[in-house]
Amino acid sequence: MNTSPPVLDDAPKRAGTPLESATLGDDKKGSAEQIALLMFIVVPFVALVAAVPLAWGWGVSWLDLGLMVFMYFLGCHGITIGFHRYFTHGAFKAKRPLRIALAVAGSMAVEGPLVRWVADHRKHHKFSDAEGDPHSPWRFGETLPALVKGMWWAHIGWMFNEEQTPQQKYAPDLVKDPALRRISRQFVLWTTISLGIPPLVGGLATWSWQGALTAFFWGSLVRVALLHHVTWSINSICHAVGKRPFKSRDKSGNVWWLAILSCGESWHNLHHADPTAARHGVMPGQLDSSARIIRWFEKLGWAYDVRWPSAERIAGRLQNEGRRQAEDAQAA
Repeated sequence: MNTSPPVLDDAPKRAGTPLESATLGDDKKGSAEQIALLMFIVVPFVALVAAVPLAWGWGVSWLDLGLMVFMYFLGCHGITIGFHRYFTHGAFKAKRPLRIALAVAGSMAVEGPLVRWVADHRKHHKFSDAEGDPHSPWRFGETLPALVKGMWWAHIGWMFNEEQTPQQKYAPDLVKDPALRRISRQFVLWTTISLGIPPLVGGLATWSWQGALTAFFWGSLVRVALLHHVTWSINSICHAVGKRPFKSRDKSGNVWWLAILSCGESWHNLHHADPTAARHGVMPGQLDSSARIIRWFEKLGWAYDVRWPSAERIAGRLQNEGRRQAEDAQAA
């Protein structure tokens, strides 16, 4: 499997600034950064827990719900289409305006700077579920206690590791692009904008501070927490359980009940069997909203050279059990 970084179309060949200072943060995570990370995990999670009794007791307005859903899927598709399928794996080529838009949309998911996210994920694929994988749930062994510990590590714990993935080694193509490097360094700005849009819209729509506050609670805090844990579940849950119809060298599995919330990312077994494929949900009934949007981009002429998995390519990666499941699905 080719694990070298894909070359993005039209990427500038000069760095513009010293590579050592090209992206936000360096290869070691300091105490201040770890504290900030803890706050961005704990505060939205507390809001997510509080959302259940609040929705039960007082309900949630259609405005707040609409803001939460819109901002959730904007950030989710920014991650799945932009950070993951495009920037990490080169599943398609994009015109420059789309490339910039995907970088910004992914940054608004509040999951870390672009270059760091991509570097971590490329390293994950190089060592998937083996020594060197930044977030494998099998890190501590295969016994039940070891797996429980590993699930926690894969879900959250790995992010507090002081050692960071070398960005120049795993994402040199992004570091060399001045626009992408700038967006990555502006992560705090995009986070502020992402958290600020819901209360701004809610406050203006209701012309009240209460409207701004409830919009911030649902559209910013609850939305960020839900998106974080869905994304992290791909690292933890989808590498511990799920069906594995395709041949891959790791323990990646398909988890159907995460498909809609993960925008198609939980069809994870095919992704690890064929990492550069633009579509992850390839079997009948496997919803993959990210692939659908990439298809729209292609029809509009914004995306091109899309790596759609062919029927022959899919069949070649099926295991015997997976082939039987596919035949049963087609027969039904």
